[in-house]
Amino acid sequence: MILVAGALHIEPAGRTAYLDGCAEVVAQARGTEGCRDFALSADLLDPSRINVFECWDTEAQLQRFRGSGPNSGQQEAILRADVHEYRV
Repeated sequence: MILVAGALHIEPAGRTAYLDGCAEVVAQARGTEGCRDFALSADLLDPSRINVFECWDTEAQLQRFRGSGPNSGQQEAILRADVHEYRV
């Protein structure tokens, strides 16, 4: 099993819009074979932070999904990312 966990940091004023724009990606991920969980959420203490958590059956399934990635607007909004993969 592969866990992906960490945080994205964006401008606080844009966080709600960023998360709203990710709803389709979350739904798509959760419907993908091998995805056990996929969540993006607003941090309760840091207004610039978005918490990331994913759980996948295999690395191959994760990588197939990963090919879609964030759109260019989402990518440009990320000021810093601290997200890591863990094999369990």
